[in-house]
Amino acid sequence: MSKACEDTKLKSYLCAKYIQMPKSQPKRKVFFSAAKPADAYKAKNQPRVKKEVPEIKAPKAQPKNSKRRAVSALIVQEPMELMDFLVAQLKDQSRTTIKSLLSHQQVSIRKQVIRQYNYQLKAGEEVNIHWGKGKTTLKDPQLKIVFEDQYLIVVEKAAGLLSIATQKERIRTAYSILSEYVKLQHPGNKIFVVHRLDRETSGLMLFAKDPDVQYEMQNNWKYAVSQRRYTAVVEGKLETGDGSGIGSIKSYLWESKALIVYSSQNPEDGQESITHYKVLKSNNDYTLVELELETGRKNQIRVQMNSIGYPLVGDLKYGGHVSTLKRLALHANVLSFIHPVTGEELNFETPVPSTFQALVEKSTTKE
Repeated sequence: MSKACEDTKLKSYLCAKYIQMPKSQPKRKVFFSAAKPADAYKAKNQPRVKKEVPEIKAPKAQPKNSKRRAVSALIVQEPMELMDFLVAQLKDQSRTTIKSLLSHQQVSIRKQVIRQYNYQLKAGEEVNIHWGKGKTTLKDPQLKIVFEDQYLIVVEKAAGLLSIATQKERIRTAYSILSEYVKLQHPGNKIFVVHRLDRETSGLMLFAKDPDVQYEMQNNWKYAVSQRRYTAVVEGKLETGDGSGIGSIKSYLWESKALIVYSSQNPEDGQESITHYKVLKSNNDYTLVELELETGRKNQIRVQMNSIGYPLVGDLKYGGHVSTLKRLALHANVLSFIHPVTGEELNFETPVPSTFQALVEKSTTKE
């Protein structure tokens, strides 16, 4: 055999062997089991389906301090006082918590905040409990809310704050502060002045939330208001002829074009004005006196006390002098009236400013 033939046979043999040899395969990851590879592959590549979870209804009695609660609406079935109703409905809450809800303005009826615990509910009314912070609060250093319902607001005004704006002064007033406050409760809310206090007089004032309520109070003021009492410090030692320390001043007041009020004994000169007074404490320099109005005229107390020789401390307009108080020594501390809608008699009283008593006691010490 020639050498060329042997080479050809060798090549054929080697080629045949090469073809029969298994090629080395790289290792491959197994993505599915050997039992059902196709099914497993399909299962992996199918889009995920969100399982339906049955809705869980929250229990009626919510746990304390639950953050999920926003507002609870409670329907009144029969007439009763608000506190009794809340205690019966909110069985999971203590009386202290319920009182806190009222004081923090978290209870409302017909979008009006109710703070009065003995407010009389009517059947069919909806009481809303706001579990978050109170919807609206009045935080003003010169005005404090003493009472509020859907008809009226009683406030305590600081000395130096105007009751309402005048033509000359359009600055912040008790009226404007309360207007902003009620509009926070609802944009359509308004406030209406029932009576006023002088700018330098501090104490209790009454506002209405409805023009009809305002009309009823103003046109029946003499019969609706049972008591308006003030406390003042006057210059000098106030004495009465009988030594009782109790007296009355009757005169007729009229106002000039310069906005100065004058007192006269002539009935034809102005409107009849009557003020009753009672001495609480006195010395040679000052007298702490309690005053009750039978009529309510502009500057009535200030003008009439000056007319009998005892002007109010700090009243530069009507005979008084500058004092360490740096304000007019007059405070409206008692207001009682019949509610024009509910017919209930409401009584409010604020403490006499400690500076009033201190002024008299300090002067007494010097003697």
